[in-house]
Amino acid sequence: MGIVIDEMSAERAVGRMPVEGNTQPVGILHGGAHVVLAETLGSVAANVHAGAGRVAMGIELNASHSRSAASGWVTGTCTALHLGSTLTTHQVVMTDDRGRLLSTVRITNFLTDARDEG
Repeated sequence: MGIVIDEMSAERAVGRMPVEGNTQPVGILHGGAHVVLAETLGSVAANVHAGAGRVAMGIELNASHSRSAASGWVTGTCTALHLGSTLTTHQVVMTDDRGRLLSTVRITNFLTDARDEG
């Protein structure tokens, strides 16, 4: 996918992904690629919030696509809406190289204790 994470905290995460290599047959960024970038940012931010010995597991995600992109890079800016002890909700806004809105994604993660696989 070529994702590059530029900033990461529980409250805010920023990452980029190239359009090239992530397109659907008509040559625009695949809607699923938007979701992959958003889920990557939201899930990692939720895991940062969860802390040591805990994990975040996605339980809900929705995406609204506003504009397509055929070249360049897509930037996802993930902002925490809720950081609780058992649930987190983040909103990820996707923009193109010109700063135009491409999509908005919301992800909710459930926080639980990590399982000992031993």
